[in-house]
Amino acid sequence: MAVTGKKTATQNHSVEIPPQLSVRELSELMEVTSVSLIKQLMRGGIMANINQVLDFQLAGRLASSFGYEVRRKAVTKRAGSRRPDFDELSAGSLKPRPPVVTIMGHVDHGKTRILDVIRQTKVMESEAGGITQHIGAYQVEVNDHRITFLDTPGHEAFTTMRARGAQLTDIAVLVVAADDGVMPQTLEAIDHAKAAGVPIVVAMNKMDKDNANPDRVKQQLAEANLLIEEWGGEVVLVPTSAKNGDGIDTLLETLLLVAEIEDLKTDPRLPAGGVVIESRMDKQRGPMATVLVQTGILRVGDIAVIGGTWGKIKAMYNYAGKQIKKSGPSTPVQLLGLASIAQVGDILKTFPSEQQARNTVQKRIDAAREQSQGSRLQTVLDQINKGKVKDFNVVLKADVQGSLEPIRTSLEQLSNEEVKVRVIHSGTGNITGSDVMLGATSSGLVVGFNVSAETGARRVADVEGVDIRSYAVIYDVIDDVSKILRGMVEPTYVDVIDGHAEVRNIFSTTKKGRVAGVYVTEGKIARSHKVRVLRGKEIVCETTVASLKRFKDDASEVAAGYECGVGLNDFTDYAEGDILEFYHREAKFAA
Repeated sequence: MAVTGKKTATQNHSVEIPPQLSVRELSELMEVTSVSLIKQLMRGGIMANINQVLDFQLAGRLASSFGYEVRRKAVTKRAGSRRPDFDELSAGSLKPRPPVVTIMGHVDHGKTRILDVIRQTKVMESEAGGITQHIGAYQVEVNDHRITFLDTPGHEAFTTMRARGAQLTDIAVLVVAADDGVMPQTLEAIDHAKAAGVPIVVAMNKMDKDNANPDRVKQQLAEANLLIEEWGGEVVLVPTSAKNGDGIDTLLETLLLVAEIEDLKTDPRLPAGGVVIESRMDKQRGPMATVLVQTGILRVGDIAVIGGTWGKIKAMYNYAGKQIKKSGPSTPVQLLGLASIAQVGDILKTFPSEQQARNTVQKRIDAAREQSQGSRLQTVLDQINKGKVKDFNVVLKADVQGSLEPIRTSLEQLSNEEVKVRVIHSGTGNITGSDVMLGATSSGLVVGFNVSAETGARRVADVEGVDIRSYAVIYDVIDDVSKILRGMVEPTYVDVIDGHAEVRNIFSTTKKGRVAGVYVTEGKIARSHKVRVLRGKEIVCETTVASLKRFKDDASEVAAGYECGVGLNDFTDYAEGDILEFYHREAKFAA
């Protein structure tokens, strides 16, 4: 089928197209919006979405219609591809999978009530006894198709997952009360969903209320750059009443329709993988992890590595508490058999042998200890300098609404040909933990103007490595970000003390000369740390750890209150009473 259209200003440009690529990838190559490409395909009678895979012939005709000269690009298999479904395996083996849906919105707008109605009407019909325990996710069946719902506390948890590298959600349902309208938390939810790059379906709830004002809600959504289909946009809006159950079936059918447009598929031949959405210690059964399977088929007996723990899966339970033998993509399951509690957001991968699993976990633990403590901002700057990042994301908070717009406009005007400054969220009030998590997810900078960061926000920033910068003068905001973009802000490095140990004995060994028998007096000491040898007030030596042992066993770290043996690189002149000071170096940026 021919695809024709008017040539644009890109005429006479050339583009190299691989044998297969998605609409999104083609839009990036051509520097044309994906919406323009989809509309052009529709003109030719082809219904597509941004994840639709195009062969070379169709992609070539599409590019030619925009005035591009097309060349075929020879491609090789890409190691570590983030798109194994399309890049590594043939399209013929792809199978449809259920969509994964997260419900978001302002408090008291009916998120929980809608989930309850769906649970009671759809889960109870398909599962005798219903859901017997809360595992953070469940599935419903609609018109012989399944939908997976993530039962998260809100968009903070949704973004926390993404900040740890886990993209769980395929569709976000934004619940807005018809009587209350768009609220600050609604705007936050919109920003979080947009940052995730997932389709948004609006559930306009509480339509049974006498003071419901749907037109006002639609206007407010438009002002938040969320234009519904009725007003010429692409966002589907479904009127609902969780109290009466009205519109819930329509909402579910709409989710299936959006999922069909998104063309969600996976290859069952891929290695089993998933993401931890809940984790706990069961008194009778031990560590339990709820995992959303994302690729492949997970089976009882598989050897799984999750973050810093591993285990052989002894048993699996579905969302209704029933024991099962295997589970496919987009399915939530509880796992039994891990050595320790997994962390929420950790990625599950399967391995062919226990030895490989053990080695992988040990490497991850060692890498985490040795990893530089530099901030996410420095990482982004490095990527910008290497040409890997084109967007510099900013989360902006100010004391009053009148300050937001001029700061936002000024920041966005700092964009240049290489880097675009994007204010992905702005609002009034103090910097919250949610703001910091959004900054972590987008690898962005959190900027406060005449506001302070809440205590919880600073704790989150320390854990996630997010830079928070506070200002009282607009010029300083613009000047500082401008310097960052020009690479003029250099970090200062500080030594962070991790622990101290006192030398109490000295031993001679045949292999390494002399080692010190020490008692850890405070903090903890580790093989990855740097060491100063202090004799009184004098620094005798600065070096690194060569060996660390507890009794005859190698140790990766030793806590205060324990004795151990320490060998240092290029130093053996120990004396009883010497203090070994263990430290690491961190990069700090001026506020």
